[in-house]
Amino acid sequence: MIERRPFNELGGADHGWLKAKHHFSFAGYMDEKRMGWGALRVWNDDEIAAGTGFPPHPHADMEIITYVRDGAITHQDSLGNQGRTEAGDVQVMSAGSGIRHAEYNAEGETTRIFQIWIIPDARGGEPSWGSRPFPKGDRSGRFVTLASGQDGDGDALPIRADARVLGATLKAGERADYALGPGRHAYLVLAKGSVEVNGTRIDARDGAAIRDVSTVTLTALDDAEIVLVDSR
Repeated sequence: MIERRPFNELGGADHGWLKAKHHFSFAGYMDEKRMGWGALRVWNDDEIAAGTGFPPHPHADMEIITYVRDGAITHQDSLGNQGRTEAGDVQVMSAGSGIRHAEYNAEGETTRIFQIWIIPDARGGEPSWGSRPFPKGDRSGRFVTLASGQDGDGDALPIRADARVLGATLKAGERADYALGPGRHAYLVLAKGSVEVNGTRIDARDGAAIRDVSTVTLTALDDAEIVLVDSR
């Protein structure tokens, strides 16, 4: 099963400084049929104006992954962590028993991010934050695991959920396969470009909800940048 979710049909809001699209119910957007996909709970497509951002606010019991598409995001939290994550790179915050953080676009241009929330396997635990670069050249023509709670993914940023967040870049005409285990859910969004996913066309910033297939096969119709979440 592959369900295309076109970008122009997503929920969202325009706050001036923030233009947000929501693949799943979030804040003022509610759709009882879109409360999540497996352990994936939130996928927001955010455009944050230069010099603005989210002031300090709390989170608990959620794995929050930020994939920066353009620009950079600057993070500060109640644990004393500070960091700047640039386009193509990833940060992960395990909210655990509770953390406060702020996210700002300190750049002179619009920052564009995917923010992905995954429900952890267990509540509580010590909160944490981490960030690391993922050069796009390393994921050219193949999927690379960016964040993971599965064994054997030691190079990825750790999360506390039976899930993976993966990225790939494909040149027009290139193909990449991803094996999806029984009972697993995949959700895929294109940061750029267009692909066919098992024969279904997906364009930039569209979503694709996938299950009950053993292999997810992507063929790039033009140069594409892909982010995929695999969860229980």
